Amino acid sequence: MAEKHNAVDDYNADQIQILEGLEAVRKRPGMYIGTTSSRGLHHLVYEIVDNSVDESLAGFCDEIHVTISEGEIITVEDNGRGMPVDIHPKAGVPAVEVIFTQLHAGGKFGGGAYKVSGGLHGVGASVVNALSDWTEVEIKRDGNIYRQRYERGKTVTKLEIIGKCKKSEHGSKVSFRADETIFEEVLYDYSVLRARLREMAFLTKGLKISLKDERGEQDVEETFHYEGGIKEFVTYLNRSTTPLYEDVIYCEGVKDDIMVEVALQHNDSYNENCYSYVNNITTPEGGMHLTGFRNALTKTFNDYARGQKLLKDSEQNLSGEDIREGMTAIVSIKIGEPQFEGQTKQKLGNSEAKTAVDSVVSEQLLYYLEQHPREAKAICEKAITAQRARAAARKARETVRRKNALESATLPGKLADCSDRNPENCEIYIVEGDSAGGSAKTARSRATQAILPLRGKILNVEKAREDRIYGNAEIKAMITAFGTGIRDDFDISKLRYHKIIIMTDADVDGAHIATLLLTFIYRFMPELIRQGYVYLAQPPLYKIEKNKKTYYAYSDQEQNDILNSVGRDGVRIQRYKGLGEMDAEQLWETTMDPEKRILKRVNIDDEQASDLDLTFNTLMGDKVEPRREFIEANAKYVTNLDI
Repeated sequence: MAEKHNAVDDYNADQIQILEGLEAVRKRPGMYIGTTSSRGLHHLVYEIVDNSVDESLAGFCDEIHVTISEGEIITVEDNGRGMPVDIHPKAGVPAVEVIFTQLHAGGKFGGGAYKVSGGLHGVGASVVNALSDWTEVEIKRDGNIYRQRYERGKTVTKLEIIGKCKKSEHGSKVSFRADETIFEEVLYDYSVLRARLREMAFLTKGLKISLKDERGEQDVEETFHYEGGIKEFVTYLNRSTTPLYEDVIYCEGVKDDIMVEVALQHNDSYNENCYSYVNNITTPEGGMHLTGFRNALTKTFNDYARGQKLLKDSEQNLSGEDIREGMTAIVSIKIGEPQFEGQTKQKLGNSEAKTAVDSVVSEQLLYYLEQHPREAKAICEKAITAQRARAAARKARETVRRKNALESATLPGKLADCSDRNPENCEIYIVEGDSAGGSAKTARSRATQAILPLRGKILNVEKAREDRIYGNAEIKAMITAFGTGIRDDFDISKLRYHKIIIMTDADVDGAHIATLLLTFIYRFMPELIRQGYVYLAQPPLYKIEKNKKTYYAYSDQEQNDILNSVGRDGVRIQRYKGLGEMDAEQLWETTMDPEKRILKRVNIDDEQASDLDLTFNTLMGDKVEPRREFIEANAKYVTNLDI
């Protein structure tokens, strides 16, 4: 029980703070944008772009231009109606000033300006303003160009007319620079913004979004424009695989004032990639709209398969998982009053969305199957094969299940386990090769560090079904060692180590093995990554010796810094090609000692899930051309490469 204090004078009216205006946002930014890390920084851009997309959804905007300028300044310009500039009747200041300086103020609370909207909480523009050094807005409207400036959420200039424009010109331009005292680092990642803006363009048929980066020696600019909308989105996501049939199946309709759009296509892979959106906002945890889609899909395909005698009377119905194997799908709805679970809009709660999606998809999907018997049969046959493979996988799964997370009797023989039984204290190194495994076993702290050596490259799970995965010795060893099970059997509470560290050579083969391991974990145990339990070890690239002193460099830049510091004469440099070249003492000192080592935590950004899935498909799939294009596009980011 907490200790009680008798003095009540410590807690009185003086201790109750009232935060005026946007002070609350600056005091607790995480409440409004989730985090002040890179993800929160990029979220500022999305908030302003969302407002422009809402103009497009309302039918008033077909172009949005986003620019990253020197000094990490963001500008978002659209050709929508232009924010209102007349005096707000209650606030007594121009409406645009209300939008940027007051929380929960906007045209999305039933005033008739927007039927559907992504910016549902009315905090977007004002939060961006509060968390920026400065914000400027320019508006073209009624033949005039208006401008107003704010600093850290406060108005610093009156709304003024700075020029004239044609009566036909209209739109809004917002520029801002994020506050360095709020965010961990103010540095925008072009690839992150590109993925998000591309996704927005796919979801908004006909909208043109451009992204320009002016920070380099040469400007980089891309434009995203898709008349086919989410049908083109599915084609894009499937481009690293071989589609099972040519068509992208498309269902569209309105039910109870809910606009429903669904596009799907099966491919030759074994993974389901299904992404759901509400008013163009991604819902990583799904919700009622996704449930409605899955219900319709399962019922319609089973009814069709029974009716066409593709399923025998003695055979069980196909499960949803069987039907969705190798399927890429987009489920997008527009709804007037969405109810999200939590401020971060991760999951949709509207029960009417389930009914609407189920109704539209059931009717139109059945019609498609009846009109396209060849495609329907191909999907059903793939699902029946998946059903049989899943039954085999269930049997295989039983052989690797552990009865108790702390039992060691069933642990793989090659595992050198640690003696501590508290998972919070324990870590496991997944090590490439017996040579490095031997050094690691000698070097480790036996109390808290376990070593699991792997022989060569593990199975590429991107090209394998679950029954084959359970039959792979290296993967079985990892599943058993971690203790959590995989997929439907996954239980995070049974995890035996709170750090899973992938330790491979710092060369091309090592990078490939690390990618295979990450692909397995991402596809079968993604929660390990989401909860921050997966790391990449960073072994040194160079050992530098001079005057009986030893230095380790983890990058070319660090090597140059060391050489500049100690001098380049009489220096002996060893380039490590693999972990096996280090003795146990060196491996401990550089890569395993918790006091000195460098670990990189692996993260998943659910907002970029479609791009992440595509990356794994591209790198680990069968098609060579998309992989070559990916490597060429990303080669400029490679700093160390051994061939």
